[in-house]
Amino acid sequence: MKLGLIRCKETENFCPGTRDFQTIKEKSGALSYVKEDIEIIGFIDCGGCPGKVAILRARELVKRGADTIAFTSCIGKGTPIGYPCPFAKKMKELVKKDLGEKIQILDYTHE
Repeated sequence: MKLGLIRCKETENFCPGTRDFQTIKEKSGALSYVKEDIEIIGFIDCGGCPGKVAILRARELVKRGADTIAFTSCIGKGTPIGYPCPFAKKMKELVKKDLGEKIQILDYTHE
């Protein structure tokens, strides 16, 4: 798997993504089904509310080799700030529509 991660811009100042990288290394959480090696292609924020540049950033991750895009848990679950992104559903729908069926989309990384 070649994985591109999109994170919440609001949390990037105090969350270095440690839990996301641990989840990838352990193949746990949303990646528990993965049998093959996981290569991280990139780790980038959504561009800020309302996530309108997430499509461009997802395209760039794919251009650089990603076959899977994961929206990190800070977006959908609100970790660690306890506030899920109010634009998460729409942002994911738009990215999925733009990238097509060839690219797998994950809704979160860890619990």
